[in-house]
Order: sequence, then C-alpha cells, then structure tokens
Amino acid sequence: MIKGITFDLWDTVFIDDSDEPKRRAAGRPSKAVERRQLVHRFLAQHQPIDPATVEVVYNAADAAFRKVWHDHHVTWTVGERLDIIFKALKRELPEPERKELVRLHEEMELEFRPDFVPGVHEALAALHKRYKLAVISDAIFSPGRCLRTLLADEGLLSYFDAFIFSDEIGYSKPAPIVFKTAMEKLGLAAHELVHIGDREHNDILGPRQAGMHALLCTAAVDRGAANSSADAVFNDYGRLPELVDALNRKEENGK
Repeated sequence: MIKGITFDLWDTVFIDDSDEPKRRAAGRPSKAVERRQLVHRFLAQHQPIDPATVEVVYNAADAAFRKVWHDHHVTWTVGERLDIIFKALKRELPEPERKELVRLHEEMELEFRPDFVPGVHEALAALHKRYKLAVISDAIFSPGRCLRTLLADEGLLSYFDAFIFSDEIGYSKPAPIVFKTAMEKLGLAAHELVHIGDREHNDILGPRQAGMHALLCTAAVDRGAANSSADAVFNDYGRLPELVDALNRKEENGK
C-alpha cells in the first residue's frame, strides 16, 4: 500500500530555465553569463583580471562539478565551487565579499522565479490529505533554503512532511542514502513509497533500486518516456492521483 510520495523539484514541480525569458525581458543576461560577470566584478575590484580568463576557469569548474555530480552523486555547494575558481585564479576575496558573492549566486532564481508545472498546486493540495509527502531534490545553484522559499511563497511548503536536499545531506540522486533518508524521515518502508521525477537515471532507476515505486513526469519535458522503466508515465498532474491508486490496486492484486 502506497503511504508516501516523494517529489523531485526541477522539471517536476518547477520548470527549469523558465526564468530565462523573464531575465531577457528585463534586459538581464542569462544566469550563466551573469554568474561569470559577478565573479569578474568582485575580483576586479581588487586587481585587474581578464574576463575571458574568468570565463575559462568558471567553465572548467562547471565541468568538474557535473562530473562529480554524475559519477559520485555529490553536488558541491556554491561556496565550494567558487573556492575552486579562486584557487585556480590564485585570487582571494575578503570573507564578507565572498559571502555576498555566494548569496548572489544562490538567490538568482529568487529574483526571477521559475514557473510551476501546470496542475501541480492542485495535485499537491489533494495528495497531502491522503499521503505523506516529501521533496528529494538536487541543489545545483539554488540551495535547499532557496528552494523552500520558492515552495513557501506558492503556498506549497506546508504540504510536505520532509525535505532531502543534496546540499544539506551531502549526496544527490541516485545515491541510495538519499532515498533511505526519505524513508527514515517519513517513517515508511521502500515499498510504501513512490517517487515522482523527470530523469530516468536519477528519478526512476535510483528509487527502484532502493525498492521504491517510481513514476516519470513529462509535464515539463519528455526525456525518453518511450524507453522508461517507470511504473507509469504522466504529462498531466490531473492523472497523478489515479496512477497512485492504480499502483495500490496492482500491489493488492499481487498479494
């Protein structure tokens, strides 16, 4: 019997990069460009530095982050990533300036906010009355504290009973400890949980290997639904309650 549902956030609850058109409309560069501009601006206040050099080093740090994320299921914090950049550039910032640069990186998606997947508000409002709910999300630039703010300002935070963010737990999906932590926080066994997400490797194979059920959400983007090993696929949040009910019926019939 399904008693709990865990949700990925990006491209499952929020639509990734849906803030970019809003940034362009306001005359602002993309997030990627602005991050590099910020590092250059902060460093250049102390000593001249070529913007192209900053970009090359920032790109290398991004590539290293993605490799560690994919291969070792760890997401470095923004502070750790910036420290790697500073070390490569042989530069330092006074701690108050370093903290401000970290904050500006982390809160970029609070200034221009992502759109939410259509129907997710109504689905969460209905599901939290029947199930324990949790968030399991990787933190790439926006940390758990900012992701909580995005949920809170939409009136969704209170629907969730637990939060597992990679910057807070030290590991990212599909590391088994991530899903085990969700089980512990919700007080439920693996077979009593279903995970909802958009990536086959992280959100389907990960939870299934942990003994959980998994549903692939294509409401924001379809990353290969035709070849998914998910228990089911949906592109409309209006279908989610019935899909969870179907999992329960399947489990009952299998007994």
